Amino acid sequence: MDDLVALAERIARAAHDGQTDKAGMPYAEHPARVARRVADDPYAVATAWLHDVLEDSAVTAVDLLAHGIPERVVAAVQALTRRAEQTSADYFATVAADPLALRVKFADLADNCDPERLAVLRAADPHTAERLRVKYAHATSELRRLSGGV
Repeated sequence: MDDLVALAERIARAAHDGQTDKAGMPYAEHPARVARRVADDPYAVATAWLHDVLEDSAVTAVDLLAHGIPERVVAAVQALTRRAEQTSADYFATVAADPLALRVKFADLADNCDPERLAVLRAADPHTAERLRVKYAHATSELRRLSGGV
């Protein structure tokens, strides 16, 4: 399982190379923090590392499978990837239907709402920080409702 986690980290770091988050920090630090939040399960850790790869890079689900990422992880990453035509309700339902995706999404939202992370963003752009805080709180609430309060 260590091989799976190391592979997922390598793919994510390569996919996010040169990318920065809204606060100007290296983007790969975000999936690293999300991965630490689910550290007890290697499938969740691999999913956490990869959760934004399909959305934010040229990497595809086929590429992940070709690299040896298990179908279970790829399916969760796909569930976590918001498609342009997908409504919020459909996206939340898709995530809530996959226990692995749901666990990683809660970890993702917890990182996105981390007070230290929001403080850095608030200093740079208070309006965006507040908009995102509300967005993430809504997503957390909606996913809890759909998953029976997990």
